[in-house]
Amino acid sequence: MGRPKNFSREEVLEKAMPVFWKHGFSDTSLQDLERATGVNKSGLYTEFRDKEDLFVACLRHYLESQEKRGLLTKEPLGWNNVETFLKNGPLSKGELQGCFSVNSMREFAILPDEAYGVVAENRVLLQRLLAMNIEAEKSKMAASAIAEMVLSFFSGLCIERNLKSGKISSNRKIENFMTALRTL
Repeated sequence: MGRPKNFSREEVLEKAMPVFWKHGFSDTSLQDLERATGVNKSGLYTEFRDKEDLFVACLRHYLESQEKRGLLTKEPLGWNNVETFLKNGPLSKGELQGCFSVNSMREFAILPDEAYGVVAENRVLLQRLLAMNIEAEKSKMAASAIAEMVLSFFSGLCIERNLKSGKISSNRKIENFMTALRTL
């Protein structure tokens, strides 16, 4: 009988996610993950099949935590939710910039297919939630088309955050974008 594990899955995800977020999938080594989590290789492989499985679990964990923030589901639905999502969706926590999911899209060529599926599924959900908020505003243009534009703008904002662009610069861009959206 093996030794009982002395870590929680959630703890490992919380500690491994910033490593993947900062360095990306390909530049994160097993040693980096062991150091960050305090769990050795055999412990990690007891909980996760491999590095790919741990990465996908971190991605799911991140997206679930983002969904719990409820930025696009607050009543009343409308432009305020869209603006709040744009201003508060991309995170800046020290060296963690933008959005872990958006940042991960840069490595799709080498990520496990499951990671692609998780990100794509989340983007469909975000687009649907954005469209619901836009429909509530009775825009002249199709809500789904505007939602696509918002999601593309959001991705660009997230990538820009890696340049350490300031909150003031981001907020100015968001306010200009929102002014344009409200006319559609």
